[in-house]
Amino acid sequence: MTGTVLEIEGLTKEFQRDDVATVALRDFNLSIERGTFVTILGRSGCGKSTMLNLLSGLSKPTAGQVLHNGERHTRPTPEIGYLTQSDTLMPWRTVRRNVEMPLEVSGLRDKQKRREVAEDLIKRVGLQGFEDSYPRELSGGMRRRASLARMLAYGADTVLMDEPFGALDAQLRHELQGELMRLYQDDSDQRTVIFVTHDIDEALLLGDRVVVLGPLGRILLDTEVDIPRPRDIDTTTVSDRFIELHRQLADALKEGAA
Repeated sequence: MTGTVLEIEGLTKEFQRDDVATVALRDFNLSIERGTFVTILGRSGCGKSTMLNLLSGLSKPTAGQVLHNGERHTRPTPEIGYLTQSDTLMPWRTVRRNVEMPLEVSGLRDKQKRREVAEDLIKRVGLQGFEDSYPRELSGGMRRRASLARMLAYGADTVLMDEPFGALDAQLRHELQGELMRLYQDDSDQRTVIFVTHDIDEALLLGDRVVVLGPLGRILLDTEVDIPRPRDIDTTTVSDRFIELHRQLADALKEGAA
């Protein structure tokens, strides 16, 4: 299935405090095609997280609108999943019960079916054997995997990810990037991913397309990543095309800083 899944038109967000308005995003426009992996690259403070909060429906714009599958999107919906920077697992639930939660909320009453779906997702993110563990018993990377599995349980066709691996060490980050690439390739015909990062390597390694943002969400560069999939981290990052694209993105970020 092809076509535009997200249409962002004139999006502006102002925060009001003590009669002073602070603009976080101004007149932002972007179209995202179904089944693509789009990475949003930018320095801190350029409006990346604000944009994701607006796309998720958690925040309302001061001006402009978001269309999801052609319909105006104004509030959170199961069709759009959101993996934030912070850990939101419920500490009193095991990994399995955390992943089952969206299925319970959606009204799936069959306990055996919930268990089967949850265990399949847990296996897909590499947490098999930890189904009965609590979040406090898991490492940071394992909690990220559990959070990813829970988000996938919603069955969302559009997935928003806000620097989900930013707080992890380099080795673990690479491992989870590999897992995410594998999961996306398995579902790329039906799932769209918008992934926010400030890391150029990560943006290029994961994305089909990279959008570089400057202050207030100004688009500095919007380019296709014409590197074939599947991508091996070790070989892709030293290829001539990767290095060439890396230079272009670095130059765009410098332009934004200037």
